[in-house]
Amino acid sequence: MIAPFGFATAGTIRFGRGVLAEALPFAAAFARVLLVRSASVAAADGLAQDLRQTCAVLDLTVKGEPDLPAITAHLVTARPFGPDLVIAIGGGAVIDYGKALAALIPAPHDALRYLEVVGEGQPLDMPPLPLIAIPTTAGTGTEVTRNAVIGVPEAGRKVSLRDPRLYPTLALVDPALCLSCPKAVTLASGLDAITQVIEPFTSARANPVTDALCRDAIPRGLAALHRIMDHGDASAWDDMALTSVCGGLALANAGLGAVHGFAGVIGGRTGAAHGAICGTLLVPVLQANLAAAPPDAARRIGWVITKIADEFGSLSDFDTWTRDHGLPYLTALGLSADSHDAIAQEAKAASSYKANPVDLDMAALRDILARG
Repeated sequence: MIAPFGFATAGTIRFGRGVLAEALPFAAAFARVLLVRSASVAAADGLAQDLRQTCAVLDLTVKGEPDLPAITAHLVTARPFGPDLVIAIGGGAVIDYGKALAALIPAPHDALRYLEVVGEGQPLDMPPLPLIAIPTTAGTGTEVTRNAVIGVPEAGRKVSLRDPRLYPTLALVDPALCLSCPKAVTLASGLDAITQVIEPFTSARANPVTDALCRDAIPRGLAALHRIMDHGDASAWDDMALTSVCGGLALANAGLGAVHGFAGVIGGRTGAAHGAICGTLLVPVLQANLAAAPPDAARRIGWVITKIADEFGSLSDFDTWTRDHGLPYLTALGLSADSHDAIAQEAKAASSYKANPVDLDMAALRDILARG
């Protein structure tokens, strides 16, 4: 018997080289557009220029990963402009900025009303603004999810603003936009994408649709990242971008696991890049889960490890490969050993951890941190 499940995602997903051009005809129906982007995204310049031919544009450049003080400051500018559409073009952090602003511009209350863990976790009082999400990295899959990850410095945490209506209206996934991605970002975001198809597959909430997505995307993403990092194979970006999309689709419907449970806590404490944290924890979490999992979950984890070995030789070889390409250890990301107990406790309480295939004990969680 198949257990009941649901599946939800962005209103429309368009994938392929050249789909960036579809932003303009969609935006033509709107009078005032908030364009959210980072300074490094060259394609955003042309998009802004073209948008101004048909509508009023507030061009907002954002920096780093979104946190509550920055979002609050941007709302001061964005609300008086009164946009009726938000377009976010950039990496996952930029799209999370766009999603947060789309949610909070119409909201009548302070952001903490809607934030998980550190706030009230309430649903949005008003529908978010329509949003076009255009990723320029292949990693987070946030263009097809219903949450925005936001740092709260005073709490030392990264948490989600989550609502079923926060799925982007239109996701335009154009692999050509990834071609200029720096190598370090490619590695971190690629490992994030791979983690985000592995964790939903091993998740306690996996379902037949997410299984189908992940079974294809796990070997596809591993091979693509290998080809890009070792050979600079530009054609592999299509597979990497597709893996990222599949990860977003899967995690939004099947959840994640211990890697992401740790990542929200560690990222909030250290400010380290999310993808680098996920990459450095993936192997020790897989090993800890395999050692403690019941038979059905262990078979799934074993299948994942086999696919990694097919591409890289073994799980250990994969870990070595990531380090040889510059993936830092947790200590280099600013995490000290004396914080491991507190981080393990906070990770167990994180929403992402709740879908882990086994509830790991504190000794196992501390060992993961020591090895990461």
